[in-house]
Amino acid sequence: MPRYAAVQMEPILLDPEANLEKIINLIHEASKRGAQIAVFPECAVTGYALSAEEAAAVAEPIPGPQTQRMSDACREAELTAVVVGTIEKDEHDRLFNTAALVGPDGLIARYRKTHLPYLGVDRYLAAGDTLPGPFETSVGRLGMLICYDLRFPEPIRVLALAGAQVILLPTAWPRTATLYPEFMAQSRAAENGLYLIAANRVGEERGTHYLGRSVIVGPDGEMLLEARAEGEEILCVEIDPTRSNHKQRIFVPWEYELNLFEDRRPELYHTLTT
Repeated sequence: MPRYAAVQMEPILLDPEANLEKIINLIHEASKRGAQIAVFPECAVTGYALSAEEAAAVAEPIPGPQTQRMSDACREAELTAVVVGTIEKDEHDRLFNTAALVGPDGLIARYRKTHLPYLGVDRYLAAGDTLPGPFETSVGRLGMLICYDLRFPEPIRVLALAGAQVILLPTAWPRTATLYPEFMAQSRAAENGLYLIAANRVGEERGTHYLGRSVIVGPDGEMLLEARAEGEEILCVEIDPTRSNHKQRIFVPWEYELNLFEDRRPELYHTLTT
C-alpha cells in the first residue's frame, strides 16, 4: 500500500529560491521515510502574506521552472508525485493561488483555488473556475483543494462523486482557524468516505501566526496522524486508497446499515445549484 506524507514547513516570505531548496530537501527526506507522495502547504514557494505587487513579482507560469525543479527532485528521490502550493501567472497575467501536482515526468495537474477568503494574498487573486479531477495515479485517484475550500461541503463532494479516493489539501491555516483540524477535516472525510491529507504551514508572516497541526484523516473521519502546532514536521502513513471506494457502513447487519452515497436524496438538493 502507498505511503502518503503531509509536510509541515515554514516558508520564507518572498524568497522562492530558498523555499524551493527547502522543498527539494524535504522531498528527499519524505522519500527516506518511505513516502510515495508528499503534500506541501499553500503558497509554500512564495509565502502567503503578500501584497498584489509582491504576488505579481514572484508568480510563475505552470508548468514552468519551479515545477521542473520539483519534477527533477521527484525523479531523483523516486517519488510518485508531490503537491506544492504557489502563485501562478497565466498567459493573460492573471494570478492564481495554485496547487501543482508534479511527478518525475513533469506536471500532472494543477488546481486553482476556487474559494477565496478576504485574507493574505487571496485578496488580490483571481478565483479558479473549475474543480478538475480526480487524477488517476499509481498511488490512487487524487483530488486537490486548497485551504478555505474545505469550509464548503460542495467541492469535496463533487470530487468524491467523481471517484476521488484521496483529497490533497495544501493549507495556510492561521492560528485562529482551529476548527479545520478539530472538526472540518474529519467531518469532510467522514461525509464522503475518503482520505484527506492536509499540509499546513507554521511560523509567522507580518503579524499572522500559523496553526501547524497538519492532519491525515481516514475514510471514517478517524485521525490517523496530527502534527504539533509549532515547528516543521513530516507526517507519513501507509493508507489503502481502495477503502474510499466502499461507501457502505454496516454496524449491525440488517439492523443498522448506512450507504453514504446511495442514501442521498439529490432530487431535494436543487437549491444548492441555484
